[in-house]
Amino acid sequence: MQSHLWPSPLMATGLFQVQMMRLYVWEAESGKVISGPLQLMNAVCSVAFSPDGKHIVSGSFDKTVHVWDAEASQIVSGPFEGHMCGVMSVAFSPDGKHIVSGSLDHTVRVWDVEIGKMLSSPFEQHKSAVTSVALSPDSKQIVSGSKDCTVQVWDAATGKILFGPFEGHTGGVQSVAFSSDGKWIVSGSEDKTVQVWDAKTGKIPFGPSEGHTSWVMSVAISPDNTQIVSGLWDGTVWVWDVETGKSVSGPFKGHGYAVLSVAFSPDGKQIVSGL
Repeated sequence: MQSHLWPSPLMATGLFQVQMMRLYVWEAESGKVISGPLQLMNAVCSVAFSPDGKHIVSGSFDKTVHVWDAEASQIVSGPFEGHMCGVMSVAFSPDGKHIVSGSLDHTVRVWDVEIGKMLSSPFEQHKSAVTSVALSPDSKQIVSGSKDCTVQVWDAATGKILFGPFEGHTGGVQSVAFSSDGKWIVSGSEDKTVQVWDAKTGKIPFGPSEGHTSWVMSVAISPDNTQIVSGLWDGTVWVWDVETGKSVSGPFKGHGYAVLSVAFSPDGKQIVSGL
């Protein structure tokens, strides 16, 4: 395990390993288990739903990517093999045809969902672990964040760097996300800041959002692109104004350990956070 990615108290008790080897699908309103557990042989580091909600992609510490039937709890495709180290981040393309993965092996890879084959050679420009990947709304671009403190934007079809590296963070980048219009990229870092970047130029139009009390482990931007939610290593959640970089609300407290995932609801009125 990479201790910088997860809180050590969970690993010390063994709770993290047991829980993360099983995937569950939950009903958002009642908290009841709808499907699962989906069993894997190693720790699951990242999961994402397909756009139609029928499938789930998982990235595992055993270097593999799997696609699951969300209702039947069965593997429908995979393992996708090729990464040399653990897969730390996965994402579906908006059209559901492709999967992007980022790994401790410093690479980004794009896979065909149906056949599980890479569509191009690995994207190899980062100098350290790729901790987060995301696709633009039109599926044509991929953004990646790395422990090398940079953000890169790639051509999803060819693997060529379109823009970047975006430099400015002084700590490893733990999370990246595109705005809904594809114009902005948001990144959260171990330097305790959230940064907004122009997706094409790498310039910093707003921010950074400063005042976090710990490493920023996860970020997401609201559907109207006016607010950013951040999840921190110390278990808190914050909401920031995109343009001013100032805190709108927070810290929200309740988590005992690092918040590794955050997201806005489609209407932007609710936030979900996960350990």
